[in-house]
Amino acid sequence: MKDAPTIDMTNAINSFEVYQESRHYKEVFDGIFGSIDMTKIDKSQGKQTKFARKLMNIIDENIPMKEQDYDLLGFIYEYLLNMFAEESVKKAGEFYTPHEVSTLMSEIVAIYLKNNAPKGRKIKIYDPTSGSGSLLITIGQAIDKYTDFSKEEVEYFAQEIKSNTFNLTRMNLLMNRIDPNNIYLRCGDTLEEDWPVGDILRSDAIVSNPPYSQKWDIQNKDEDPRFNEYGIAPKSKADYAFLLHDLYHLENKGILNIVLPHGVLFRSSDKGKNKDSFNGEYGIRKTLIEKNNIDAIIGLPANVFYGTNIPTIIMVLKKERDNSDVLIIDASKGFSSEGKKNKLRASDIKRIIDTLNARKSVPNYAKLVSKDEIIENDYNLNIT
Repeated sequence: MKDAPTIDMTNAINSFEVYQESRHYKEVFDGIFGSIDMTKIDKSQGKQTKFARKLMNIIDENIPMKEQDYDLLGFIYEYLLNMFAEESVKKAGEFYTPHEVSTLMSEIVAIYLKNNAPKGRKIKIYDPTSGSGSLLITIGQAIDKYTDFSKEEVEYFAQEIKSNTFNLTRMNLLMNRIDPNNIYLRCGDTLEEDWPVGDILRSDAIVSNPPYSQKWDIQNKDEDPRFNEYGIAPKSKADYAFLLHDLYHLENKGILNIVLPHGVLFRSSDKGKNKDSFNGEYGIRKTLIEKNNIDAIIGLPANVFYGTNIPTIIMVLKKERDNSDVLIIDASKGFSSEGKKNKLRASDIKRIIDTLNARKSVPNYAKLVSKDEIIENDYNLNIT
């Protein structure tokens, strides 16, 4: 380390800005370091070198470098943001879908696309709440693995509301060597500002891990084409608003995976006096069943996500299906404990994938539920 060169982080960042400017990548990467307050970086080259070496030691001690799919570069960039962000950056849970959950969602998508990929064009994948972008990257890798398409034949669409996390998406795509000509990004509010404007984006695969049960503005949403066929989610819980946004942007032969709180399966306080209410979570859930959109529900273990221990699910949806039943998988007991967090093991992921592909009931694990039984149960999809 004595002979290691000095490191000038300010010049390194400025050099990247020149690099992207000279290669016509400005639209994708312009201002990517905008969230880093350069005034907080000590101008002393010696102190910058000391900081960079300290960062390398932290990485060496805390990150499993041999795990190739680990979101290493995203972690490094997030660390820089935490050190120098102009505004506070919340803990990692805001940015990351745990890698094993990303792997599960990506394999579900890629295996489906193996037999349902578009002909004569690139595959379009979309994450409307992209965070670090790791879900999109993992899907690109899975498509490369399971289909005849390479990751260069995938177009990446992403939208993220917060500038810090939006920059994480851009940096992560760049560092994973995604061709900028295949990247379409926007920093904006997915629910308030649909995008892209003009030609409607129809994606072959949509993945999403939106913020859970956040408030949203329901004014004038009844005229929004994303919601007017299904209903308006309650203003206190936007979970179904995100789902309907995603479903609206799905190709007819596409597949949607979305992470949601378990409560969306059974909450029905919006029924009120009118059991047949079109709006609200009960009404939306009823319409999704009637329109045959819900393909599968996967109950995840508790404590798999950073920042929350609430029970979560992955809901798999399609616009066009050959069947009308719903496969419900209780994967909540398949995990290993690592500290305070639970983690899906490779064997747990394989069991879920195998069960989805077989589409059969498995005692104490999965049940193929008919549409009639769901209706008899008053559209309550509670796994238990």
